[in-house]
Amino acid sequence: MARVRTVRSLGVVGLVLAAAVTAGCSGSSSGPPAASHASSGSGSTSTSTSTAGASAAPAPTESNPPGDIPDNQAYVAFRPAGGGFTVKVPEGWARTGQGGTTVFTDKLNRVEIATASASSAPTVASVGSEVVSRLRGQVPKFDGPKVSQVNRHAGSAVLLKYQGDSAADPVTGKVVRDAFERYAFYRQGHEVDLTLSGPVNADNVDPWRIVTDSFSWK
Repeated sequence: MARVRTVRSLGVVGLVLAAAVTAGCSGSSSGPPAASHASSGSGSTSTSTSTAGASAAPAPTESNPPGDIPDNQAYVAFRPAGGGFTVKVPEGWARTGQGGTTVFTDKLNRVEIATASASSAPTVASVGSEVVSRLRGQVPKFDGPKVSQVNRHAGSAVLLKYQGDSAADPVTGKVVRDAFERYAFYRQGHEVDLTLSGPVNADNVDPWRIVTDSFSWK
């Protein structure tokens, strides 16, 4: 009888030891899930940062390069006080005048209309020598003069193309490289010099054509 109790006691002890080993194994395996949870938290922070960066809006792109005159620009007729001719100029541009010269400006673009008495019509040769020589002393960094005879609605004109620096902006001090087109019209002792200018590379071919084709004698 005593032997049977001893065997049962040993059996109970064995069960207790087995339970303790099982509990120990179960406790040690709980570590990895905790570590995995920490890693998951780190991943969510990275995702949040990436999303914030993607939401930043890009800088807007300018629709026109500097100096371009809008395609929808309106034009109005200009006639000097003494009459004699009319020419269309861009509507809304600032106007200044001195003597026989009137100037229209807007931002980086300029239209100058100068009148004078002349005993003979300008020619490619006279503009190429006399006018070019004068402009070299007046226009900063004057360069690349090209003289030709062209036709407009009012008739023949002498065209002088050249480049030069603009006057410094009174506020910023910035200087712009300008392209110039000077048209010399002549009739019966009267000369009208129409000079159009704006930044080099500005696409103002059509606006300048509208202005120069609109010139007419009255």
